[in-house]
Amino acid sequence: MTNPTETTAAAAAAGTPLAEPLLEIDNVTMQFGGVVALKEAAITVNTGEIFALIGPNGAGKTTVFNVVTGVYRPTSGQVRFAGRRIDGMKRFQVTKGGVARTFQNIRLFHNMSALENVMVGADAHHRTGAVGAVLNLPWHRREERGGRELARELLDFVGIGRRSSDTAKNLPYGDQRRLEIARALATDPKILLLDEPAAGMNPAEKESLQDLIRKIRDSGRTVLLIEHDMGLVMHISDRVAVLDFGQLIAEGTPAVVQRNPAVIEAYLGASDAS
Repeated sequence: MTNPTETTAAAAAAGTPLAEPLLEIDNVTMQFGGVVALKEAAITVNTGEIFALIGPNGAGKTTVFNVVTGVYRPTSGQVRFAGRRIDGMKRFQVTKGGVARTFQNIRLFHNMSALENVMVGADAHHRTGAVGAVLNLPWHRREERGGRELARELLDFVGIGRRSSDTAKNLPYGDQRRLEIARALATDPKILLLDEPAAGMNPAEKESLQDLIRKIRDSGRTVLLIEHDMGLVMHISDRVAVLDFGQLIAEGTPAVVQRNPAVIEAYLGASDAS
């Protein structure tokens, strides 16, 4: 058996960057009555990588997101983020701690402008409450100005700066996806969870989305995504984990995972690739 200490020392001696765990899902089980949505799932996402979570419909992927972000408290197991246990925390606490997400079904404030939607995300770190807003106190005005500037920067970052004054419901579908990403980024996350970001996009939009996801990673953030488009997953991911019926059946680089017989069987219902 390989000694982890020796492996770490060898990697350091060779000048290989050591993986630094950021999000650790440690033997998590999530049960709803008699239904087991996750069974002893163990996944580690390292700082600075693009990590994809894939699997057939109903495999438990969104349940992972809901456990990580505080929507569900796991039946058993732990979730640690940056070394701190976060399972059982409230959703706003998880967000303040550096975890943000988007949703499979886009959730925007449809009657607000694109700029206003992103400013809502920036509010997650504002210190002034309702009283400061009502009284229009100086520090509230400073935070409001800062939130507006940040929102404009993020709209430019995701490529829809020209749409800042447009009402969210009037944006094209692909731009609505980008707007939701900008709003999530406004919370200043260390990790961004993207739930099927390419759903409903045409090939050109998917290509542009890949560039944006890489840009987010290159800006110093870690990305965890759920995605059904295998072309996108295999092109963009550093590592991939595969769930089937709530259990982890494979994990590794895209090239290794797509050759795994268990993965082929889960997707195709056959044990060989022919």
